Amino acid sequence: MAEQIVVAGALIAGSALLVAQRERPPELAGLWELPGGKVAPGETDADALARELLEELGIEVTVGVRIGDDIALNSSTVLRAYRVTHTGGQLRPIDHRALRWVRVQELDELPWVPADRAWLSALGQALR
Repeated sequence: MAEQIVVAGALIAGSALLVAQRERPPELAGLWELPGGKVAPGETDADALARELLEELGIEVTVGVRIGDDIALNSSTVLRAYRVTHTGGQLRPIDHRALRWVRVQELDELPWVPADRAWLSALGQALR
């Protein structure tokens, strides 16, 4: 079976990072993450991330450089983060409970989805 890739977007404006609060599943509800989703068959990481952020946040983005390392979610799924730039659309929490802009000093204080915690040092560097 092919590996499933899940992509996440780090939207940085000035010295702030956009984070999204999960609505579901119940065990992750209320935790914060970088928004994104699954890469569909035949899609590139960049195409998938652009589609997911349009569906989840209502924005158009340009996908840039990778942030941090791949994170294995399980034996067949890998989580991968990219820096994204907002190019159009109005930001709104379509698929999340809330959206929030955080600064580097707030990163450690947030209750993160466990997998996304692995990117905190890379995100901190990107925000400095």
